[in-house]
Amino acid sequence: MTDSNFDRAAELIAKASRGVAFTGAGVSAESGIPTFRGEGGLWRKYDPIKVASIESFLADPSSYWSIARERGRESLAAEPNAAHRALAAMESAGHLAAVVTQNTDGLHAAAGSSRVIELHGSGRRVRCLDCGAEESRADVQERLEVELPPHCRTCGGSHIKPTVVFFGEAMPVAATEAAFELARACDLMLVVGSSLVVYPAADVPATAAERGAPLVIVNAEPTPLDDQAAVVIHGRAGEVLPKLAELASSAV
Repeated sequence: MTDSNFDRAAELIAKASRGVAFTGAGVSAESGIPTFRGEGGLWRKYDPIKVASIESFLADPSSYWSIARERGRESLAAEPNAAHRALAAMESAGHLAAVVTQNTDGLHAAAGSSRVIELHGSGRRVRCLDCGAEESRADVQERLEVELPPHCRTCGGSHIKPTVVFFGEAMPVAATEAAFELARACDLMLVVGSSLVVYPAADVPATAAERGAPLVIVNAEPTPLDDQAAVVIHGRAGEVLPKLAELASSAV
């Protein structure tokens, strides 16, 4: 991490008025939410197809909820970290038009970002696949101690799942369209904490780069788009973004 990288990234942020932040699990790691593919990631501990595919869920919802019984408590208790707050500050300063996120934890909104596009849905709500009734994840989480899998309070069905995109499901249409519209119109794409290997989500920053928007990548590890980026900073989001927000505010 060189000072010149920080200065260049801050300059691009300061000039932006239609910037978009594209975030992945790395932005929430410092809030205590594990990443998926990085060191110590969830998919190194669990087989994602067995625990988070729609096919396996429909066959045996307990396989998902037995893990969620432990993980869910941590996720629901998590609070925004310095990276989330820095992105909200960039929006307040007029540099970011929106946050497009692969995360389902709701922490961007909790930090104050006003327009958040959730490409992979929200883990804060749960929907019954049998009758469509919804309830809060917090309410379901309480029932997991005595009911596994949990059942729908409306119809009694056992196929209730978080409103997140499982493997084998399509991303929500409205969110996907909004994300690509923002990518085509943005004057900066700031990627934070994403490995950029999950598609079609990773096509969002690629689309911005193809349209000529400068690409700034902040991630702990290299990504497939590093060679297309104007600036790449390898580091922890909670340390890098507050510094960029501060430098950008002084550069205006």
